[in-house]
Amino acid sequence: MARKNALGRGLGALIEDAGDVNKGKPAASINEIDVTMIEANPWQPRTKFDEERLQELAASIKEIGIVQPLTVRKIGRDRYQLIAGERRFRASKLAGLERVPAYIRTADDDTMLEMALVENIQREDLDPIEVAISYQRLIEECKLTQESMSERVGKKRSTIANYLRLLKLPAEVQLGLVSKEIGMGHARAIISVEDPTAQLMIFDETVKNDLSVRKVEEMVRELNSGKAAKNASKAKPSMSEEYVELKSQLSSFFNTSVQFTRTDNGKGKIVIPFGSDDDLEKIISILDKTKS
Repeated sequence: MARKNALGRGLGALIEDAGDVNKGKPAASINEIDVTMIEANPWQPRTKFDEERLQELAASIKEIGIVQPLTVRKIGRDRYQLIAGERRFRASKLAGLERVPAYIRTADDDTMLEMALVENIQREDLDPIEVAISYQRLIEECKLTQESMSERVGKKRSTIANYLRLLKLPAEVQLGLVSKEIGMGHARAIISVEDPTAQLMIFDETVKNDLSVRKVEEMVRELNSGKAAKNASKAKPSMSEEYVELKSQLSSFFNTSVQFTRTDNGKGKIVIPFGSDDDLEKIISILDKTKS
């Protein structure tokens, strides 16, 4: 069972301190395991690994070895599955190691998923949307409440709530956050506006004019107080009838509410939202048909 607030100190404390893996067996908790016997964690939420940083870690491992052992579970005779440490595992293989130090844990599938998600949240190089998605998966797939999750990851409940709210932003704004066109402060200000069209307008203005967080907060206050209707119309001119008609035709063609924006200089974006993998497949199918 996890110790309360233990994860503020790292993943090793999720099930108990790493040094307690085999209680009563001094120095026997770390095992040397052949890398060919270890397979990746199928619940690993992290899909992007910086190749340059992996090479740097591999060079370090080649020089001084693995400082922090991996954590695995046994899934069969001479077969293990990673619980934590995939980056170290990948770098070890790049460094040419044949065996790696690891703790062997007992964990079921649900626990594996929870530990993988929690370890992911503890990383410092995640973008805010990756963190928010991990929180959302802990709620939906691991059935955690915000309060219990707060204890697991050592974060305030209000912090978790702020991250989860980011997932309500339009896809374009979320992508801007991932690509660092805007920061967390900008996003938190933008989400205070309820209208998605207004959110996109503020986002576009922020990126176009490199607005500070304070300036965005001022825009939001004006919009929310109803004083900026005139300024908003100037910042984002209404589309001509032909573009309104084009947007309508695209929405009808793809059977979804297509987002269409265009600036005075002719630049713009077309966003085709989808609600599920099935919807995405239908959109792709439609696009494929247009090629033939």
